[in-house]
Amino acid sequence: MAAIPLLTPHKMGKFDLSHRVVLAPLTRSRSYGNVPQQHAILYYSQRTTKGGLLISEATGVSDTAQGYPATPGIWTKEQVEAWKPIVDAVHAKGGVFFCQIWHVGRVSSSGFQPNGQAPVSSTNKGFGPVTHLDGSVQEYFPPRRLRTDEIPCIVKDFRLAARNAIEAGFDGVEIHGAHGYLVDQFLKDQVNDRTDQYGGSLENRCRFALEIVQAVVDEIGADSVGIRLSPYADYMESRDSDPGALGLYMVNSLNKFGISYCHMIEPRMVKVGEKVETPHSLLPMRKAFKGTFIVAGGYDREEGNKAVAEGYTNLVAYGRWFLANPDLPKRFELNASLNKYDRSTFYTQDPVVGYTDYPFLESTA
Repeated sequence: MAAIPLLTPHKMGKFDLSHRVVLAPLTRSRSYGNVPQQHAILYYSQRTTKGGLLISEATGVSDTAQGYPATPGIWTKEQVEAWKPIVDAVHAKGGVFFCQIWHVGRVSSSGFQPNGQAPVSSTNKGFGPVTHLDGSVQEYFPPRRLRTDEIPCIVKDFRLAARNAIEAGFDGVEIHGAHGYLVDQFLKDQVNDRTDQYGGSLENRCRFALEIVQAVVDEIGADSVGIRLSPYADYMESRDSDPGALGLYMVNSLNKFGISYCHMIEPRMVKVGEKVETPHSLLPMRKAFKGTFIVAGGYDREEGNKAVAEGYTNLVAYGRWFLANPDLPKRFELNASLNKYDRSTFYTQDPVVGYTDYPFLESTA
């Protein structure tokens, strides 16, 4: 039988991966009080294979980084200690585990902020309300524009979060630069209306993201760093007038750091959960980037195999399908049927339902 492209090995920097099916970062809203919980040990270990890459749910870099209920952080000693047994469980099964670190920026409200303050952003422009996948409607507070002299403090938060992730045992970190959150709020010209060195030109708008990359690389080493970008996306009213140029500028700049991987969202994923075929392609970014390239965006088995076989990407990140099928690589190997995911339980705070109760092949046979 011909080799299944998704199940062939790949060397990602210093990591030897046994296959190319990646667990995408998925917010699961089960870290009560922003502290990872014991039930996450089972959740992540269920989805671990020897030599498989997992990326954690988005994890806050500070107490101002939060915008959703029960999302984890990694800025306190308690949070670091809580991550350790989760990371250990993944390593015990031979997995490679990166922690996605983020700051939501203006995608927040005063209720999530220390002392009820306004969330911070590249801008003071508000947006919303937003209707989420579960049908809930969320209002967002107008943000406060970060002063130029405050920006190094946010960069430092990312650097310290990266250090904490390594202390917790993670193999590396993925900087969340996508989906309309803080880094993306600087990158995209629809949002970034600054007139200082962090606004205006493409070079200036990318400065904040690249300063974070530099700080994190200096702290933990380039081999342990990845970044997620979504130049074509319009999440949280964050759009760019020339996404192709933005994506290319970023990957060419990232090459100078020699980071482990660049993880990009397909241009067809314009809105959350909505796949729309477009004439755009990530191929120019893929060709320009010198490290491992990961794509995400509603891929199925056939599309993932095709993308790898044709050299469009090195790895494919799966979100909803990996959530509902903890043994997804095995199912791809056997071309077995997949469990259907239940959208209504994506963001509930139940420690079992919609989290660790999706059946494996053995239990459905």
